[in-house]
Amino acid sequence: MASSSVARAENSCRRCHRRKKRCDKTLPQCDACRHAQVACSFLDDHAQVASFPIAYVRGLELRVKELEQQLADRPSSDNGDLVSIWPENPAVGNTRVENNSPIHQQENPSPVSRPRSRQGTESLAEELKVLSLEATADRHLGPSSGISFAKLTQAVLRRLSPGREAFVFEDGADEDETVEQQQRAMTDLWPDVGSSLLNIDPALISPLVDAYKDPVDISLLDASHISYLLEFYFAHSHTLYPIIRQTEFTSVLWRLYADPLDPLAQSPLWQFRIWMVLAIGSTAYSSVTLVDESESVQFFQKAMTYFEAVMGCGYLAGLEALMLQVSYSFFNKIGPNTWFLVGLAARMAIGMGLHTADTYRSLAIDVAEYQKRLFFSLYMMDRVVSMALGRPFAIHDDDINVEPFSTADDEHIKPEGITLRSSLEPSRMAVPLHILDLRKIASDIGSHVHSIKRGDRLQTAAEKEETIQALHRRLIEWRRSMPFPLPDLQSNVPHLCTNWFDLNYYTHLIMLYRPSSLCPTLDLHKVKILAEASAMAIRQAITMHRQHRFSYNWLNLFGVFNSALSLMYATTSQPDHLALVLDRTKAIADLQLVIELLDTFAKKFPSAKRIRRMVQDVVAKLQLYAVEHNGRTN
Repeated sequence: MASSSVARAENSCRRCHRRKKRCDKTLPQCDACRHAQVACSFLDDHAQVASFPIAYVRGLELRVKELEQQLADRPSSDNGDLVSIWPENPAVGNTRVENNSPIHQQENPSPVSRPRSRQGTESLAEELKVLSLEATADRHLGPSSGISFAKLTQAVLRRLSPGREAFVFEDGADEDETVEQQQRAMTDLWPDVGSSLLNIDPALISPLVDAYKDPVDISLLDASHISYLLEFYFAHSHTLYPIIRQTEFTSVLWRLYADPLDPLAQSPLWQFRIWMVLAIGSTAYSSVTLVDESESVQFFQKAMTYFEAVMGCGYLAGLEALMLQVSYSFFNKIGPNTWFLVGLAARMAIGMGLHTADTYRSLAIDVAEYQKRLFFSLYMMDRVVSMALGRPFAIHDDDINVEPFSTADDEHIKPEGITLRSSLEPSRMAVPLHILDLRKIASDIGSHVHSIKRGDRLQTAAEKEETIQALHRRLIEWRRSMPFPLPDLQSNVPHLCTNWFDLNYYTHLIMLYRPSSLCPTLDLHKVKILAEASAMAIRQAITMHRQHRFSYNWLNLFGVFNSALSLMYATTSQPDHLALVLDRTKAIADLQLVIELLDTFAKKFPSAKRIRRMVQDVVAKLQLYAVEHNGRTN
C-alpha cells in the first residue's frame, strides 16, 4: 500500500510511550511492536482518536465489498443449517463420567451469538434453549429451566458411546422441515417498553391488529357455539386463573348477543373481555383437540382492536387486559411473549398495592375478592412462567401479606359479605386455590433449591437434606388433600381429572431432586427417586394423552422434555452396571412413550421433531447396549 494511505495515530502507542522510545505511530501496529512480536495499543485512558487517510478508508471499504461478494457467491448449505444464538459448552464435552462417582452440575454459560451446525453438534441443552425461543421467550434461561441439567445429562450419556467419547446425536433433519420452520424460534423477540404502563402502544402488544379485516359481530355467531366456548373457558382457564367474574360476564354477553344496540356494546372493556374469553376458550380447546387455530386467532385480533381504549379505562381494567393476554399466550404465540406480559402485569399490580392487606380494608367484599383473584392469578402465572424459563420471580413471596381469595363462588359473594353454601359439593374455587398451594411450593423449590442465596450454600449437609425433605412432605400433603369430588364441568379439561394432579406431583418432584444449586451432586437414593418420578410423570402424561385430556402447549412440551432428560440422566448415572439398571426398570419403554407424545407435539412445534429424534437416538443406544450385555430389552 502506498505510504500516503498508511494510517497513523496522533500519539505514540502505549508501549513506546511507557518505554520512552520513538514510535512511528503506524496503525494497527507500530514497527517497534511488530518487530518485538507484542500487542500494540494506541488507546489510553483518554481514548485518543486515530486519524485515517482517505485512501486507507477507501481501501477498507473496497475490501468489505469484496468479502460481501464472496459470501454472496458461496453455495447454500444442503443440511438446512439453523442459526442459533447459543454456544456449545466445551466443558461438557470434556467432563469425565465414572460409574461410581457423583456427577457435578455444570455452570450455565452466558449466551453468545454463534452459528449452529446441524451435523454432529446437536445437544440436549441447545434444543431446550431453542424450545424456549419457540415459546417466544427472551434469550436468558436461568437455573430452574434445566439448561445446566441438560448439559449434565448429555455428559453422562457418554456412557453409551464407544470409548466413553462425547455422546453425539446423529444428523437427521426432517425433509419436510423448512428453513422457515427451523428459524421460527429466532422471531417474536420483543423490545422492552417504557415505564408508562397505561400508555402502551397497541402496536407493540400485537402487530396483527391492522391485519384484522373480517368484521365479526357477536350476534353473527351461533349461540350454541358461543355456549360451548364459554363452557370450555370457565371449565379450563377459569379454574386455573379466575380472572373474570363468571356470573356477571355471562349475563352481559347474552345481553349484547340479544341486543347489539345495548349501551354496554359501546364499552371497549366489555368488548375486549368478550372476545378475549372466546379466543382463550377456542385456543384452549384447540390445544387439547389439535383442531385449527384460525378461529381463536380471529377472535384475538378482534379483541385487540379494543386494547388501546381498554388501557385508558384505569389500572384494574389494564391489569385484567394484560392477564387475559397472558392466559391466551399459554396456548397461542400470537402477540408478545408471555414473560414480557407477566412482567408488565406484575409491575402494575404491585404499583396498585394488590400484594398488601391494607389495600383491601376499605373495599366492599365483592370488589376485594375480585382484586384478590386477579392478584393471585397473576402470582400463579408468574410462578409457572418463571420456573419454566428459570427467571427471577416478578412477585416476591416476602412482599405479600394478603390472604388468598375465598372458596366462595360468585353467587355467594355480596358487597356486604359472603353467604354460606348450602350444597355439600366443593366450590368451583376449590381447584384454583389448591393449584395456588402448588405454585407456592414451586416458588419455594425455586428459591430454596435452584436459586439459593449465597448464605444458603453454607448450610450443612443435614440442613440441605431437611430443606428437600420438608418440600417433599409438602408435595405429598398437597397431593393427598386435592379437592374431592372434582367439578364435573367438561370431559376434555386436563386439570379436572386426578391424573393431572399426579402429573404435577411428579414433575415437581423432578424439580426438587434433580441436581441443583442446593444439591449439585446426588447420592444413589436421590437418583432412584428422580428415576421413579420422571418415569411416573411420563406415564401420567401418556395416560392423559390417550384419554384426549392432555393440552399440547409449550409449557407441557417443556415438561415432557424435562421428564425425558431426568429419566435419561437417572438411568445412565446409576453406579450399577447399566444392563442391570435397564433390566430392572422400564426406562426404554418409558422413553418410547415420550416419543409417542412428541409425535403429537410435532404437529404444532418444530422443536418437537428434533427432540423426538434425539430421544430416538438415546433409545436406540440403550436398546443396543441391553442386547449386547444381556441379550434382551425391556
